[in-house]
Amino acid sequence: MSRNRQARARPPAAGSRAQAEQVLDLERYVPALITFIANKLSRTATVLYQKRFEVNVTEWRILALLAIEPEISAARICHVIGYDKGPVSRTLAAMEERGLVAIKPDRADGRTYSISLTAKGAATHDGVIAVALERERRLLSCLSKPERETLIELLRRVHGNLDAVKGVGEVDSRG
Repeated sequence: MSRNRQARARPPAAGSRAQAEQVLDLERYVPALITFIANKLSRTATVLYQKRFEVNVTEWRILALLAIEPEISAARICHVIGYDKGPVSRTLAAMEERGLVAIKPDRADGRTYSISLTAKGAATHDGVIAVALERERRLLSCLSKPERETLIELLRRVHGNLDAVKGVGEVDSRG
C-alpha cells in the first residue's frame, strides 16, 4: 500500500479498540497547518481587538475590506472573505446597529445593498490596522524579507488553486 508523505502508517495498538490504518502527519499536512495557524491567530486577535477596539475578527475583516472597497455588497464580502451569507448578514446588522457601517440600497441595483464604513467605522479601522500590521510583522519576524515574499507568493498561488479541491470526496448521485 503506498502512502503519501502527509500520512503515515500507524503502529499496531495493543487492546481491543480499532485503530485507523493511516493517520495524518500534522507537522506536514498543509490544510491542518494553515487551519491551526488561522485558528490561533483569530483567537488571539479576537481577544485583543475586542478588548481594545470592541470588534471581533470577523468585524475587523469586514472593516478592512470596506476600507479597500467602499460601497460593496454583502455578496462581495462573502466572496472575498470566504464566509457564508448568514453570518455575514448578522455581523453587518450588528455593525450597523453599533454605527460602524452604513447599509443602503445600491444605486445601480435596487435589489442589492451597498455597505460602507461610517466615520466611526473608519476610525475603528484606523486603530485596528496599526495593531494588525504589528502582529503580522511579529509573526513573520522569523523569516527574511525574501522568505516573506516567497511565502506570500506561495500562499497566493495556493489560494488561487482552491477550486481544485471543490467536490473532492463527494458522492456522485448520477449512479
